Amino acid sequence: MDSPTPFDPDAPLGSQRAIIRRNPADASEIEMIEAAWGSNPRFSDGVSYRFVRSEGRTFPTNRCLIPASEFQLSVGDRRYRVTLDGGNHFYLAAIWEPAMEKWPLSYRVVTVPANPEVLRHQERHGAIIHRRQVMQWLDATVCELELLETPPARTFAVEEIVEGPRQSALTL
Repeated sequence: MDSPTPFDPDAPLGSQRAIIRRNPADASEIEMIEAAWGSNPRFSDGVSYRFVRSEGRTFPTNRCLIPASEFQLSVGDRRYRVTLDGGNHFYLAAIWEPAMEKWPLSYRVVTVPANPEVLRHQERHGAIIHRRQVMQWLDATVCELELLETPPARTFAVEEIVEGPRQSALTL
Protein backbone atom coordinates (compact mmCIF):
# COMPACT_ATOMS: atom_id res chain seq x y z
CA MET A 1 0.00 0.00 0.00
CA ASP A 2 1.30 3.48 -0.86
CA SER A 3 1.73 6.01 1.93
CA PRO A 4 -1.57 7.62 2.90
CA THR A 5 -2.04 11.21 1.79
CA PRO A 6 -3.61 14.21 3.54
CA PHE A 7 -7.38 14.18 3.34
CA ASP A 8 -8.47 16.14 0.27
CA PRO A 9 -12.25 16.47 -0.17
CA ASP A 10 -11.66 17.37 -3.83
CA ALA A 11 -10.09 13.99 -4.59
CA PRO A 12 -11.75 12.22 -7.51
CA LEU A 13 -14.52 9.71 -6.91
CA GLY A 14 -13.03 6.26 -6.35
CA SER A 15 -9.61 7.53 -5.19
CA GLN A 16 -7.99 5.02 -2.89
CA ARG A 17 -7.27 5.99 0.73
CA ALA A 18 -6.15 4.15 3.82
CA ILE A 19 -8.90 3.40 6.32
CA ILE A 20 -8.68 1.78 9.74
CA ARG A 21 -11.47 -0.53 10.83
CA ARG A 22 -12.32 -3.67 12.75
CA ASN A 23 -11.72 -6.71 10.54
CA PRO A 24 -15.21 -8.05 9.70
CA ALA A 25 -13.84 -11.63 9.61
CA ASP A 26 -12.13 -11.29 13.01
CA ALA A 27 -13.53 -8.47 15.17
CA SER A 28 -10.60 -8.77 17.59
CA GLU A 29 -8.30 -7.48 14.85
CA ILE A 30 -7.89 -3.88 13.70
CA GLU A 31 -6.72 -3.50 10.13
CA MET A 32 -5.55 -0.74 7.82
CA ILE A 33 -6.72 -1.29 4.25
CA GLU A 34 -7.37 0.72 1.12
CA ALA A 35 -10.90 1.79 0.23
CA ALA A 36 -12.45 3.87 -2.52
CA TRP A 37 -13.70 7.38 -1.80
CA GLY A 38 -17.47 7.65 -2.18
CA SER A 39 -20.47 5.34 -2.28
CA ASN A 40 -21.43 3.19 -5.25
CA PRO A 41 -23.42 5.44 -7.65
CA ARG A 42 -25.25 2.43 -9.13
CA PHE A 43 -27.25 2.06 -5.91
CA SER A 44 -28.19 5.70 -5.34
CA ASP A 45 -29.81 6.87 -8.58
CA GLY A 46 -26.45 7.61 -10.22
CA VAL A 47 -25.21 9.88 -7.43
CA SER A 48 -22.15 9.02 -5.38
CA TYR A 49 -22.15 10.33 -1.84
CA ARG A 50 -18.78 11.18 -0.35
CA PHE A 51 -20.03 12.56 2.95
CA VAL A 52 -22.77 11.73 5.43
CA ARG A 53 -24.14 14.28 7.91
CA SER A 54 -23.95 13.29 11.56
CA GLU A 55 -27.12 15.05 12.71
CA GLY A 56 -29.96 12.70 13.52
CA ARG A 57 -27.94 9.61 12.54
CA THR A 58 -26.47 6.70 14.38
CA PHE A 59 -23.63 4.57 13.09
CA PRO A 60 -23.83 1.25 14.94
CA THR A 61 -21.78 -0.72 12.37
CA ASN A 62 -19.13 -0.31 9.68
CA ARG A 63 -17.30 2.47 11.45
CA CYS A 64 -13.83 3.34 10.25
CA LEU A 65 -11.23 6.07 10.55
CA ILE A 66 -9.27 8.08 8.00
CA PRO A 67 -5.80 8.95 9.37
CA ALA A 68 -4.80 12.55 8.67
CA SER A 69 -2.35 15.23 9.66
CA GLU A 70 -4.43 17.87 7.87
CA PHE A 71 -7.44 18.36 5.68
CA GLN A 72 -7.69 20.84 2.86
CA LEU A 73 -10.33 23.32 1.75
CA SER A 74 -10.94 24.93 -1.62
CA VAL A 75 -12.63 28.31 -1.77
CA GLY A 76 -12.75 29.59 -5.33
CA ASP A 77 -9.18 29.40 -6.62
CA ARG A 78 -7.67 29.50 -3.13
CA ARG A 79 -6.65 26.42 -1.13
CA TYR A 80 -6.21 26.15 2.62
CA ARG A 81 -4.51 23.65 4.90
CA VAL A 82 -6.28 22.90 8.19
CA THR A 83 -4.32 21.26 11.00
CA LEU A 84 -4.94 20.75 14.69
CA ASP A 85 -3.62 23.78 16.54
CA GLY A 86 -0.98 21.66 18.32
CA GLY A 87 0.09 19.97 15.08
CA ASN A 88 -0.96 16.47 16.17
CA HIS A 89 -2.35 14.00 13.70
CA PHE A 90 -5.99 12.97 14.02
CA TYR A 91 -8.61 10.82 12.36
CA LEU A 92 -11.77 11.62 10.45
CA ALA A 93 -14.82 9.60 11.44
CA ALA A 94 -16.11 7.58 8.51
CA ILE A 95 -18.25 4.61 7.58
CA TRP A 96 -17.28 1.89 5.13
CA GLU A 97 -19.44 0.00 2.66
CA PRO A 98 -18.68 -3.49 1.32
CA ALA A 99 -17.75 -4.01 -2.32
CA MET A 100 -20.83 -4.37 -4.59
CA GLU A 101 -21.45 -4.72 -8.31
CA LYS A 102 -17.94 -3.95 -9.57
CA TRP A 103 -17.56 -1.09 -7.04
CA PRO A 104 -14.78 -1.72 -4.50
CA LEU A 105 -14.96 -1.46 -0.74
CA SER A 106 -15.62 2.23 -0.15
CA TYR A 107 -16.00 4.85 2.58
CA ARG A 108 -17.78 8.13 3.29
CA VAL A 109 -16.68 10.76 5.80
CA VAL A 110 -19.07 11.76 8.60
CA THR A 111 -19.44 15.55 8.82
CA VAL A 112 -20.33 18.04 11.55
CA PRO A 113 -21.10 21.78 11.42
CA ALA A 114 -17.84 23.72 11.02
CA ASN A 115 -16.08 25.22 14.00
CA PRO A 116 -15.29 29.00 13.99
CA GLU A 117 -11.92 28.75 12.16
CA VAL A 118 -13.30 26.60 9.33
CA LEU A 119 -16.69 28.36 9.21
CA ARG A 120 -14.96 31.38 7.65
CA HIS A 121 -14.41 29.18 4.58
CA GLN A 122 -17.18 26.54 4.57
CA GLU A 123 -20.17 25.33 6.61
CA ARG A 124 -19.10 21.74 7.42
CA HIS A 125 -16.03 19.57 7.87
CA GLY A 126 -15.21 15.98 8.74
CA ALA A 127 -15.82 14.89 12.32
CA ILE A 128 -12.49 14.83 14.16
CA ILE A 129 -11.60 11.77 16.21
CA HIS A 130 -8.58 12.31 18.45
CA ARG A 131 -6.10 9.51 19.10
CA ARG A 132 -7.53 8.96 22.59
CA GLN A 133 -11.00 8.37 21.01
CA VAL A 134 -10.01 5.78 18.38
CA MET A 135 -11.32 2.72 20.19
CA GLN A 136 -14.44 4.57 21.37
CA TRP A 137 -15.35 5.22 17.73
CA LEU A 138 -14.38 1.81 16.34
CA ASP A 139 -16.07 -0.13 19.14
CA ALA A 140 -19.11 2.14 19.56
CA THR A 141 -18.47 2.37 23.30
CA VAL A 142 -19.37 6.06 23.45
CA CYS A 143 -22.55 7.66 22.11
CA GLU A 144 -22.17 9.36 18.72
CA LEU A 145 -23.33 12.66 20.25
CA GLU A 146 -20.20 12.74 22.41
CA LEU A 147 -17.80 11.99 19.55
CA LEU A 148 -19.45 13.70 16.59
CA GLU A 149 -19.51 17.25 17.80
CA THR A 150 -18.24 20.52 16.40
CA PRO A 151 -14.79 21.22 17.84
CA PRO A 152 -14.50 24.35 19.99
CA ALA A 153 -12.89 27.58 18.80
CA ARG A 154 -9.08 27.56 18.54
CA THR A 155 -8.97 23.84 17.69
CA PHE A 156 -7.57 24.38 14.19
CA ALA A 157 -4.85 26.39 12.50
CA VAL A 158 -5.87 27.40 8.98
CA GLU A 159 -3.26 28.58 6.50
CA GLU A 160 -3.48 29.36 2.83
CA ILE A 161 -1.47 27.11 0.53
CA VAL A 162 0.30 29.66 -1.63
CA GLU A 163 2.90 27.74 -3.60
CA GLY A 164 5.00 24.64 -3.63
CA PRO A 165 3.93 21.01 -3.56
CA ARG A 166 1.21 19.66 -1.32
CA GLN A 167 2.19 17.39 1.53
CA SER A 168 2.70 14.02 -0.13
CA ALA A 169 2.49 11.71 2.88
CA LEU A 170 1.68 11.76 6.54
CA THR A 171 3.33 10.11 9.46
CA LEU A 172 1.31 7.49 11.29
